[in-house]
Amino acid sequence: MAKKAPETPSFENALGELEQIVSRLESGELPLEDALNEFERGVQLARLGQQQLQQAEQRVHILLNDDKDAPLSPFDAGNE
Repeated sequence: MAKKAPETPSFENALGELEQIVSRLESGELPLEDALNEFERGVQLARLGQQQLQQAEQRVHILLNDDKDAPLSPFDAGNE
């Protein structure tokens, strides 16, 4: 029987899991092998999140390009 591929978590779920992994790693209580496994999963989640953010940025860029009058300006999170 073929193994089912794991479902890709949403950005929010991946971020939440990544935060939990960081907490467990920072506790310093994990055995080395468990810590390495957690670190590996954390790297996977960070890469997934980065990819999802890049895709979202591309979608926004495409949407803004549909309106030639819409100026592109850098996003400033401090103005929210």
